[in-house]
Amino acid sequence: MSRDLQGYTLREPIGVVGLIIPWNFPGQMFAFKVAPALAAGCTVVVKPAEQTPLSALFFAHLAKLAGVPDGVVNVITGFRPTAGAAISSHMDIDKVSFTGSTEVGRLIMQAAATSNRKPVSLELGGKSPFIVFDDVDVDKVSDLALAGVTYNKGEVCAAGSRVFVQEGIYDKFVEKVVAKAKARVIGDPFDPNVQQGPQADINQYEKILPYIEHGKREGATLLTGGKSLDRKGYFIEPTISGVSDG
Repeated sequence: MSRDLQGYTLREPIGVVGLIIPWNFPGQMFAFKVAPALAAGCTVVVKPAEQTPLSALFFAHLAKLAGVPDGVVNVITGFRPTAGAAISSHMDIDKVSFTGSTEVGRLIMQAAATSNRKPVSLELGGKSPFIVFDDVDVDKVSDLALAGVTYNKGEVCAAGSRVFVQEGIYDKFVEKVVAKAKARVIGDPFDPNVQQGPQADINQYEKILPYIEHGKREGATLLTGGKSLDRKGYFIEPTISGVSDG
């Protein structure tokens, strides 16, 4: 039975939005978070990662040059336990958007809940699987699988860091992906011939190497890589380990 009623959604600015962005895609994440908030009529306080603050500061400079009024786009630099925590718990910030680790995401939720119960949007780390069936073009898919885990030095929340390969093509797939990993050019990312640069900082570097050893202790077979490179910078060889259910 119809009724003389009309339902609609009215979208309004939420107010001041705190945006906490990660170090792995500092420019892209600034745009991803700031543009929708401004388009909705909100003002923003951006806290870039302490490892990569310069791009956010430069974007704020460009916003001022473009005529964005003072106080609309604000950048606060600092460390997570101080600047990040202040944004999460501030009573005058009306929403928080965070991209980063699951551990820090939990802390942000707690701070938001115990302050003014501000809504929180979280994009946290993952362990994404890449599944390969035996009806594929192995050469093409090995390229995709390798790119999925080595893109941006593997420092991506959606990196395809686990590859499940159907038994019928397992050996052929492994042979191709290992050969391509060994052939990757490692070096200065400003060099157009380089395919992979260093890890973001010493903290990431010192996390990755123990993970490789942990995998070996739990039964994985190291197929290529697994070591740091003897050069200045936080370089680690592209590393592939294999685990068979047979």
